[in-house]
Amino acid sequence: MSPERVKLSRDMIASDFVKMVNEISGQNVMNCYQCGRCSSGCPLTFAMKLLPSELIRLVQLGLEKEALETNTPWVCASCLTCHSRCPRGVDLAKVMEALRKIMLRPGISNRVELKDIPKETLAKLPQQGIVSGLRKLSG
Repeated sequence: MSPERVKLSRDMIASDFVKMVNEISGQNVMNCYQCGRCSSGCPLTFAMKLLPSELIRLVQLGLEKEALETNTPWVCASCLTCHSRCPRGVDLAKVMEALRKIMLRPGISNRVELKDIPKETLAKLPQQGIVSGLRKLSG
């Protein structure tokens, strides 16, 4: 089986998908230069369809469909081994979490405004959870 060729364009790497992953994760996936240290240290690659570095490359190329069809984000244990080994400081666990959110919430904004939460709901939610959630979603 021959590898499929992808015609690379500036539009692909500046796509809404790449921007969304960067925004949700707080990471710049373009900082990854594909050294492979994340994949070589990951304890769960045996169960992944794509290695973490391969998935990051798909994201970098703006190949949303291909990136979201793999099980890699779901297998990731967020153990941070990849982050500790990354010479560029890319936190892959945050990128994996962003991909999971995109898969679970297609077309839904990833920003939550406090004013948009009904007062009845706010009264029932634990204060620590509200603060934590809003910190995570504020850039």
